[in-house]
This record gives sequence, C-alpha cells and structure tokens, in this order.
Amino acid sequence: MPDIVLDGPADFAGWRNAARMLAAKGVPPSDVVWQTGAGTPDLFETPIAAASVPSGAFAVPRSFVELAGQAALHRDEDRFVLLYRLLWRLKSERRLMEVASDPDVARMGLLARAVRRDIHKMHAFVRFRAVTSGEQEHYAAWYEPDNHIVEAATPFFMRRFATMRWTILTPERSADWDRSHLVFGPGASIHDAPADDLMEDLWREYYASIFNPARLNPEQMRAEMPKRFWKNLPEAQLIRPLMAEAVTRAQEMVDAAPTEPVMRKGAAVPAHVPAPAAEGLEGVRAAAMACRACPLWAPATQTVFGEGPENARIMLVGEQPGDVEDIKGRPFVGPAGQLLDRALEEAGLDRSQAYVTNTVKHFKFVPRGKRRIHQKPNSTEIHACNQWLEQELASIDPPLVVAMGATAVQGVFGRAMPIGKNRGQVLGHEGRRVIITVHPSYLLRLPDEEEKHREYAAFVEDLRLARAKLR
Repeated sequence: MPDIVLDGPADFAGWRNAARMLAAKGVPPSDVVWQTGAGTPDLFETPIAAASVPSGAFAVPRSFVELAGQAALHRDEDRFVLLYRLLWRLKSERRLMEVASDPDVARMGLLARAVRRDIHKMHAFVRFRAVTSGEQEHYAAWYEPDNHIVEAATPFFMRRFATMRWTILTPERSADWDRSHLVFGPGASIHDAPADDLMEDLWREYYASIFNPARLNPEQMRAEMPKRFWKNLPEAQLIRPLMAEAVTRAQEMVDAAPTEPVMRKGAAVPAHVPAPAAEGLEGVRAAAMACRACPLWAPATQTVFGEGPENARIMLVGEQPGDVEDIKGRPFVGPAGQLLDRALEEAGLDRSQAYVTNTVKHFKFVPRGKRRIHQKPNSTEIHACNQWLEQELASIDPPLVVAMGATAVQGVFGRAMPIGKNRGQVLGHEGRRVIITVHPSYLLRLPDEEEKHREYAAFVEDLRLARAKLR
C-alpha cells in the first residue's frame, strides 16, 4: 500500500505527479494513503515523498485539472482521496466530468467553489496597516482564511500593490513582498500584526462618505461581509450607526433640491477651428474661453480650464468637467474631486502644488428632467479640445503627468491605451514621465462596496508611485 507524503497541505503539484504515476501503474484508490506531512504513516509501509515519485504519461480533461487544483486547497481531510478516485475513474469514464450529478464530481465542484470564494474574501477583506521598518514604508495585515489559499491568493496583492512593501500574516502561512520578490514563510499569531495606524480614521471617513443609504440591503451586506471578518475591518464599527441613520439620510437625499443646470442652445459649428494665437498660460486660458472647435460649448455653462501653479512639477489630467465643475468653472470640485483630494492626501501629495486639468474643457451631458447625465466624449471632441491640453503641457512643462481615465490617456498619448495593462509603471512620452490610472469618478460608480475599497486603495498606490517619482 503506497504511502505518499505531500510537501504541505497545498502541494497540488506533488499530488498530481504521484497520482498520474499511480494511476498509470494501475494502483487503485483503496491502496493509496495520502499524507500532507503531518499525518500518521501506515504501520506496514515506508512513506514516499511525492517529489521522488516518477510521473507517468496519463491524459485527463483540462476541466478536471483546473477544478482539482482549486479543490486541493480545501481543508477537507479527504480531498486528495476524492481527487485520486476521480482520476482513477477517468481512465475508463472519459466523459465523467460532464456528469454534474455524479457524487464525486459534485463534491469536487463544491470544494473548488468554496476555495474560490475564500480567495475572493481574502482579496476583499485584507486591510494593510503601517508599521515601522527603518526608513522604509512597510505595511502588514492579519487574515484568517478558511482554506489553504495563501500562496494562491497573494499574487493578487503583488500585482495590485507592486510598489508597496507589505506582509500578510495568517495562522498557517505568511507572505512577504519586498517590491521584487514574493516569499512565503511559516504562520504567525494575531499578536504579531499591527492593531491600528494613523490611516484608520481617514479610511473610516472615506467609507462613511461613500456609504449609500438608498441602496442599503442588510441581508446582502451580511452575506458579502460575514461577521467573523469584522474584527479586522476598521470600517466595521461604522456599519451599525450608518444603518441606523439610513432611512433619515435617504429621505434627505429625496428632499434635497436638484441641481439647476444651464440649458443653452447653440448653432452647429465646424468640427475644428484653429486655436487663437496666445502667449503664456493666461493667454491660453482666455483663448479657450471662446473656443467653438466642437459643439460641446453650446449647451455647457462655460469652459472649465485647468488650475494650479505654472511651475508645477506634476500635472493631473482627467476626462471632462462634471455637473458641479460646469457650474463653478473649476476642475475637480465635485464628488470626484473630493475623492481625488482625499486620495492625494493619503498618497502624500499636495494638490495646491499640482496643476489639475481635463482633456475636454466643456461638460458633455444628456438632460433627464432637471438632471444632466454625464456622457463620455468621443474621439472627435477629444481631438478638437486637445489643442488646449497641448498648450497647457507646453506652458507648465511638468516632468510628471498622471493621466486619469481612458479619455485622459487618449488626450496625453494621442491614442487609446489599456489602463489595466499599463498601471503600476512609469511610461515615457515626449520627454515626460506619465503614470496611467483610473478616473476618480470610476470609483464612485462601482456598485460593490468592497470593490470600491480595493480600487480606491489601488488608486492611492498609483498616486504614491507618482510621489515617489517626484522625489
């Protein structure tokens, strides 16, 4: 009776090699004992390390390999027995994986689904806190997963927080990222993790500001944020008070007076008009106020030009003005601007030292009663307005530009570029360094609260990267 010892409870590769060899040699499931290094060996057999077992040629459906790799991370003590039994049956039942009602197939699916959900929860509920580590910024988090998922889940944080030095502690395994290598070590105690830091109050303020009382669903919140996670979430202490105030706050939103937009009608104009000659940033600003290069000027209240010091070392470029910006005539003063201000503060950047502008200078919208609904600028409008962004770049001449959103990326680079693929790095363009990130309004539109938290944290990390490059 072979006694196979795997290299830890998450050693799927070791199980796979040993299982293929055993199945190829015709060893039935009832004759194999699987251990993860901590079990009691068979009294009549010498344990065999999975790494020392030669693999054998044995083809199985890809669906089995994918689900088995996930199910192998479950805490179920019989998971490797189940997986080998399925592998053994696949030798003669080639279409077994298509039989969803089969007890073994159904059981593996349940284990795999539980592991995927556990990984999702880890991505959603890990909260980093600052710790002292010499002169370097170092962040640590404590998390208690249900299954053996640490090595499978942590590469997500490596990609998302690539420029941040962090450590994730769990009872079973720990992961450490030093900005270049991801290293796994033994488990830790909750007492080894920081309990609080100076950012907790800011995080709670942010959570309270994005809490939407009109969309309150306690049952859904409890399903997505189980109570056992609350002790590690700084925002958890706000949930009950916010829920208690939800009805009153929702009614206040209904009773609040709507924004009174300016609805002007204008005649159609040519698609592009050359920019008037102007010298200096103030001259460019004055010329932009009379821009008629595209039809957007007609219904808009006014041109919303950029603002900030002319010697700014960083320029923040957004998409277009919103409803509030169109009325006040200043960029990023509405909800997206407030979120940007908070993120800049968390990242250690001073907005007063940055030049803030938009790719398109007029608000594009569709009227819905008394409301004005934002519409994305098209390529023709971006091209028509790009003359002003180019003159702003030439006048300010910032060494670093942060392009926020797809429209800003198109305006800065002159072509569309994927945001996800280019985040977390510094790109060169026309002698300047450019960092690509999402637009703050994207964070406000996300329906899932946990996804909002993750995306906001990633946005702050992008701004921290900008701060690091300014040094």
